[in-house]
Amino acid sequence: MRARAPGAWITTLLSPQALRWILGVGFVAMAIWTLIPDKIDEEVEGGGKFKLGVLGTTIVAFFLAEMGDKTQIATVAMAARFNDLWAVVAGTTLGMMIANVPAVLLGDRIAHKIPVRLVHGVAAAIFALLGVATLLGAGQGLGF
Repeated sequence: MRARAPGAWITTLLSPQALRWILGVGFVAMAIWTLIPDKIDEEVEGGGKFKLGVLGTTIVAFFLAEMGDKTQIATVAMAARFNDLWAVVAGTTLGMMIANVPAVLLGDRIAHKIPVRLVHGVAAAIFALLGVATLLGAGQGLGF
């Protein structure tokens, strides 16, 4: 709901064509950015100082990505409804772990078999394809 208000306001300021161009250029820029090596990737491949490992990296990334997520809002709402705070927090945490641990373990197995540069290249190609398609008006027939 909160994200919808700024989006609705922006559409009153910019034309659909301007928004299409901004989105298309954004996709192309993301494609280029994806091809630029990250310091983390270099340190992981080179055995550098980045020593959090898969679990630590996942915990940090998950925490940053999930802040303000619907899961946290649901946890707060359930904690307000039910008096047992620890049971609510344990239940939501366990539920998220059951959902995410298999993906992390599978990702760890696959990560050692697929070169990071290949993953970046495929992601960059997808972003570039989406950007060019957007700039050419591929979504106009669908109302975009």
